[in-house]
Amino acid sequence: MRCRILAVISIALALTACGPVDTLKEGFAHSQAVSESLEKTLGVKSFVGFNWSNGSLDSVSVTFQGIPANVPLADIAEKSKQAVASEFKQLPSQVVISFALKT
Repeated sequence: MRCRILAVISIALALTACGPVDTLKEGFAHSQAVSESLEKTLGVKSFVGFNWSNGSLDSVSVTFQGIPANVPLADIAEKSKQAVASEFKQLPSQVVISFALKT
């Protein structure tokens, strides 16, 4: 039992130094920063998800919790792309923008 615990701890420590784990941590930090930036800019909270493939950013999805008032869709799209490019330091192949509406 004691050997298993030591083995699990060793593996966990080894994984924390791995590139994919660091990439995932950085990705979550970037997505949080994009969300905060868009909330300041547009006044609506958002959830930002991302998809990395072979070290490149494939897609970023931005789901707003409602539709920003008095902001044209083109401005929402442009500000979303700018925030993604600024925080992730690269442009994804696509940015998917959606709105969650409460019923």
